[in-house]
Amino acid sequence: MWRVKLGEQHEQGEQLSLLLRNPDQPENSKVLKVAIIGAPNAGKSTLSNQLLGRKVFAVSKKVHTTRSRALGVLTEDDTQIVLLDTPGLTTLQKVKRHQLEKSLLVDPWNTVKEADLMVVMVDVADKWMCNRLDFEVLKCLAQHPDIPAILVLNKVDLVGAKDRLLDITALLTCGVVNGRKMRIRPVIKPPWAAKRPERGSELSLDEEDAAPEGSTEPNSGLSKEQLKALRSQQGWPHFKDVFMLSSVDKEDVDTLKTYFMTAAKPGSWQYHSEVLTDQSPEEICTNIIREKLLEYLPQEVPYSMTQSIELWQDRENSELDISVKLYVKKETHMKMVIGAAGQMVTRIAQEASEDLSLVFLREVRLKISVKLRK
Repeated sequence: MWRVKLGEQHEQGEQLSLLLRNPDQPENSKVLKVAIIGAPNAGKSTLSNQLLGRKVFAVSKKVHTTRSRALGVLTEDDTQIVLLDTPGLTTLQKVKRHQLEKSLLVDPWNTVKEADLMVVMVDVADKWMCNRLDFEVLKCLAQHPDIPAILVLNKVDLVGAKDRLLDITALLTCGVVNGRKMRIRPVIKPPWAAKRPERGSELSLDEEDAAPEGSTEPNSGLSKEQLKALRSQQGWPHFKDVFMLSSVDKEDVDTLKTYFMTAAKPGSWQYHSEVLTDQSPEEICTNIIREKLLEYLPQEVPYSMTQSIELWQDRENSELDISVKLYVKKETHMKMVIGAAGQMVTRIAQEASEDLSLVFLREVRLKISVKLRK
């Protein structure tokens, strides 16, 4: 529910007119739609922001910062890359536990159907999660075997023993990349590990060791037998390429961006070259505030809150005034959000203001108030 005041219509109108404007079609235009999927908190939004060069998607160490499918558009020269940043693939139990929107169960699947390329992100710094692909990710891959997929090992800068990256790669690819077995080098343990690649580069493979024909999973509507087989799988043997990177390292991200640009196929642009995202300014604002709440507040508190934009007003000096009210369920939560002498809510508002200023390319003054929802 938005209460529109003065400048909000202006900001909304600009974004809407950009999205509705006919795309500028260069000669020999190329396009690639990329679905970035993975378990919650794998670093999908961080990677999208780095590729776009601006903070468009909210980022937090807690899971489910991205609550709906958002879209980013990267346009360079004659090529347009459409980034489909998805919520982390989740289950009904997690939706109930975190009081999340039911759409989180559906959105990621819908996104993937549109994609020309799937990027599966894995946080290799998470020791408990990096030895096998998330079951929801495996299901998604098995339902769309016709869409090329690449594996991106993220946060490699946080892994001390670099040989461990090869162990993880072998597990997550079932030892097969682009239809070829990873090169065997007996002097390295485990013996099936490939030569350690440079950061941001793809793995080296043996040409002659092809994967067996017809080994892909059938398309959607997986049977009980297929689901049972997937549960026993640690990885996916049909990745086209593997990248090892840190999504906060510009050089690493540029390597992946070049890969996308090269993979783009001739086709009409879907968006005007000035479009950066399909999110409304209000959605960007709400998501960035949620990011800060997730970052600074304990456990379930942010998940039970709702936001209302009370004011969105342009000032004469091109500054933007925004006023947001947070509604909390419990008095204890309210005290946490406000903090001692109002320090917590002030800090959240200040950091969100700085982020919004970078997104909107003008000074943003954000005021946040907190109210108990009765």
